[in-house]
Parts: sequence; C-alpha cells; structure tokens
Amino acid sequence: MIDDIRETKECQLKDPMDLFHSGQVVKICAPMVRYSKLAFRTLVRKYSCDLCYTPMIVAADFVRSAKARDSEFTTNKGDHPLIVQFAAKEAQVLCDAARIICPFADGIDLNCGCPQRWAISEGYGACLINKPELVKDMVRHVRSQIDNPKFSVSIKIRIHEDLKRTVDLCQKAEAAGVSWITVHGRSIEERHQPVHYDAIKIIKQSMSIPIVANGDIKSLKDAENVHHLTEADGVMVARGLLANPAMFAGYEETPFQCIQDWVDIALEHGTPFTCFHHHLMYMMERITSKQEKKVFNVLSSTSAVLDYLNDHYGL
Repeated sequence: MIDDIRETKECQLKDPMDLFHSGQVVKICAPMVRYSKLAFRTLVRKYSCDLCYTPMIVAADFVRSAKARDSEFTTNKGDHPLIVQFAAKEAQVLCDAARIICPFADGIDLNCGCPQRWAISEGYGACLINKPELVKDMVRHVRSQIDNPKFSVSIKIRIHEDLKRTVDLCQKAEAAGVSWITVHGRSIEERHQPVHYDAIKIIKQSMSIPIVANGDIKSLKDAENVHHLTEADGVMVARGLLANPAMFAGYEETPFQCIQDWVDIALEHGTPFTCFHHHLMYMMERITSKQEKKVFNVLSSTSAVLDYLNDHYGL
C-alpha cells in the first residue's frame, strides 16, 4: 500500500505542531484497534477532527514484514495530519519503523498506555511508564535519526498512583525532545473508574510542551469542560467518536448525513463488512429502538444493511 501512495504523498505532509500553536484546543481521534483506520479517519475529518492516529502497530512486525506493512498501514493524500502509533520496546526498532513511515505520515506516537495483558507481558504499552529511561532513550533515538524537523515524536501514557513518578517520566521525555504527551487520566489498574483530570492538570502545569487530555470525553461540551479542568492543549477521544463521529462539529447525536457519509466512504474504500457494520452499530446506538437494534445488529451482508438503511431512513 505504501508504494501505491509514494508519488502523491510526499508533498502533502504537514507539521502537527502548527495545530498546537493555533490557539485552539486540538481535537484528536484516538488510536483504536480495528476502528481508527483510513475510512473512519476520512469520516471524522469531515466533522472538525483536527488530527488522527492510526491503530497501534507493533513496530517489530512492521519493520520485519512487508505483509504487515500492507495490512496495518493504509493512507492517502487527504489523510493529514496523521500520527502512526507504534508499540515498541527497543529504540532502534522504533527508529527503523519511524524511518519507513516518515515519508507518508506526519509523526509517530509511542504507546506507553495500553493496559492489555498481552501488551504488558510482551514489554509494550503501559509497562513503559515504569521505564522512564527507556522511553527517554527511544524518543531521543528517533529524534536523532529522522532528518525532518517537522516530523513529530509523541507518547501516550497512563498515570502512576504516585503522580510524582508520572511527572518525572514526562519531564524526561520532554528533555529527550518529545513533541507532546497524551495523558489518559487513569492508572494501569483502572478501567471504568472516574478519570483523574486533576492529575492531568498537574502534569500540564509541570511541562512546557503541549499536553493532550484523554478519557471519558463523549461530546463537544465534555471536551470543552475537560479543557477548562485540565488546561490541556488538546483533547483525544475514542469511544465518543465511535458513537458519534460528528461530535467535534457540535452534534449531540450522529446526524443522518454522517451515516450517509460513512456508507459512501466505506463503500469507496472497500471496507470489510464486519468493520462497516460495527461502525454503523455504534453510530446508531442512540437513535434506534431496542427492537430496531435486534434486527439491524444481526444483518449479515452489505446489501442487507443498505436495504435496511434505505427502507427505514431513506438513505
């Protein structure tokens, strides 16, 4: 897929840091396994999303296998600014992945927040918040080996129970040249507990680089509230955008035009049926009755979904 876009891509790259210097809160689509792929990124960009991340990609696989590169990373000339998120535990492997991606994306992000057991057992994700020297080393290596000064290097973290350790991690990353830090305001153990926005604010006040707040943001009003609570420079949203890809444009519920846009984009991109259908299930969650869900959620083909949308909504 990379070869397909080589000619059209290289002049399209942007400097993501320009967003943080705009004076506006930067609205960001989070890295989501299976979901934040090219078609969905195309959709949220139509509705005031400023910056998009790819799903997390294991850097070692990406470097080693052309097949992994083709299946994990797809983009096009309108897909900017774009951050590619990697899971990595070795500085040189992350550098090699960054070098491959550099002509086609605007930056990379190191995942230091994924709490899934498989990631932690492999030395990826949230276990890295306990290895500040390694994080510092990885950021510094990428900074020294990528020639493009506009290419961003960011990290996404969770917080420690002892916030001093988180501040120390962030300050070490800043010293190594990290562009910005996204803070999910929960510890590794916390899943559905309230987000510690006060912790994000303390981190923000301890740093001179941009900080992005992440966790439980489900509407534009939530985003504005979190910005005021934390003083963060940006807000990153995952499930809120799945439920309503138009939320950054101020819609309280997914508008029918957004559903129509998703159908058009997904068909144009050849999105696999399961992904196409799942996105619609999320988008229509709040606007369909229980009875409608029972019918819609078990549809098993694109044509059946299109017929349903046409019959019920005139789409």
